[in-house]
Amino acid sequence: MKNLRLKAARAAMDLSQEALAQQVGVSRQTINAIEKGDYNPTIKLCLAICHVLHKTLDELFWEE
Repeated sequence: MKNLRLKAARAAMDLSQEALAQQVGVSRQTINAIEKGDYNPTIKLCLAICHVLHKTLDELFWEE
């Protein structure tokens, strides 16, 4: 399932996939795969992304 909330939150902060990837210590391809729904990130990576984007786990990763 695509993670459009992650993509929207990243765009709202005017961050490229590359910039977010650098801040959380992964490759741009990893961020791309998470946004496309092709990769399930670890909880550690989820928390790092949330910290950078100032969002909660629920806001970015909880499926409704």
